[in-house]
Order: sequence, then structure tokens, then C-alpha cells
Amino acid sequence: MDRERSGRQLRLIGETVGIAEACGVGVWLRGGWAMDFFLGEVTRDHEDIDWFAWAADAAALTDGLLRSGWEPLPGPPPDQQIDFVKQGVESSFALLDRDRSGRVVVAGGPWAGESWPEGMLDAAEGRLGVLRCGIISAHAQIEIKRMTPVWVPGRPRRRKDAEDISRLRSALGLKA
Repeated sequence: MDRERSGRQLRLIGETVGIAEACGVGVWLRGGWAMDFFLGEVTRDHEDIDWFAWAADAAALTDGLLRSGWEPLPGPPPDQQIDFVKQGVESSFALLDRDRSGRVVVAGGPWAGESWPEGMLDAAEGRLGVLRCGIISAHAQIEIKRMTPVWVPGRPRRRKDAEDISRLRSALGLKA
């Protein structure tokens, strides 16, 4: 495991949480770091940091990140996701909205209006050492990792996702 890279990513997670709080916006880790914050330990190397944020907060979050030295990256449509880099670490913020029924949905892009897993944002804060952060629920993490190859045709099942699902199910006391 690359401890230097993990340490840098953890510092930037902490910085991002501070920026979001200062801007009055909510952010939730998703992906591998969400799992690690749920489990309370770093389980593997991570390529990047994946987040969720409200589309309505994207401008304020972008402003805060830019003022703190993050640089924007090209990526998906900005109504769907905003991407940044700092110190060689990429952070992607998938944007959320609510539908008329109050369900959390994809904010923009080709899947605009599609529902995310029920209760996804209801998890308690995750923790890794002294660092605390909003995370998506473990059940939502499992569903997203399990369903992504179905939702995104051509996206292969990844070994790390299968391993993450196994870790999460075990931590939740669920059978394999």
C-alpha cells in the first residue's frame, strides 16, 4: 500500500470536509473511501476520491475548492459531476437532486432523474482515525458496486468492487 498517497488523500478529504462546512454544503464520500470510513481502516490503495454533493450547492463548493488551490478538470457534463485535482489527487463530485417525491436522484446527464438507493444519505458519519466525514450508507455502497456494471453497460465488474462488497457484507453481518 502506498502510505504517502493514502496520507495525502486523507489530508485532502479532511480539507474538502472543511471547505464544504465553511461553504455550508453537504458532501458524502462514495466508492472505496466511503467503505474505508465505514470500516474505520484503510483497506487498499485508492486511485481518487469520490463524493456526492447537491447540484444546488455545486457553485458554492466549486468556489470554495478553487479558492483553496484545487484545479478544475474536464469531465462529464457539469450538471452531472464536477471534477478537481490538487497535489496529484483527483476528486469527483457526482451531483444529486430530489424528484417530486423527495427521492435522491441523479442531477444531470444521461441518467438525470434516475433514483439512487433508498436511504443512501442516512448513514452516520464515517470515521478513520480522528477524521470524520459524511459517507453513503453501507447498503447503498453495496448496491452501487453491485449494479454499476448493469447501469453502465460496457463497464466490467471489477475485482476490487467484489472484494469491497464482501468486506461490507461481512461488516454488516450479512451472508455472502
